[in-house]
Amino acid sequence: MDSAQQEATEKAREQQTTWYGEPLGTLFRRLIADLGLNQARLAVVLGLSAPMLSQLMSGQRAKIGNPAVVQRVRALQELATDVRAGHMSAAEATAAMEEIRRNSGGNVLGDRAGTVRSGSLGIPANPTKRVVREIQALLRSVSDATEIQSASRLLADSHPELAEFLRIYGIARTREAVEHYESHQG
Repeated sequence: MDSAQQEATEKAREQQTTWYGEPLGTLFRRLIADLGLNQARLAVVLGLSAPMLSQLMSGQRAKIGNPAVVQRVRALQELATDVRAGHMSAAEATAAMEEIRRNSGGNVLGDRAGTVRSGSLGIPANPTKRVVREIQALLRSVSDATEIQSASRLLADSHPELAEFLRIYGIARTREAVEHYESHQG
């Protein structure tokens, strides 16, 4: 790889860190390890071609262009957290990944209001998390993290609550957004 390619790859990884919290290669390798997948299976679950996944992992591409794929990545991150914490068996995780593959990408609040991931698993829904993820998906579908962060800074002095909203729901992790949402209810 020549120096121009290395520079482009490094820039792409920096952008990924800004947009997704870490380079996608790191994120995807962790999902592969935590969920017992291989790269081809991860591509199928996410709804990406294997070459596209490879380009994102290697830094040849910086951004996931499809908001539905971003939603699937976030759902897999949450699933991996559940698996690591022992809240879900390997069989349940496999069924949940299939449900993520089939159903993520539409309205998070859609038909599945009674359950999360799979009705057959009977996992109780977390309505707060679903609402937060819908807000995040909407914000992230109209602007990338850099633009949201810039808008948040511009609003910080004159409209601090709105700036905080943009930062938390547009950039921060779902867990932080859920905590914020819950602290502002009732």
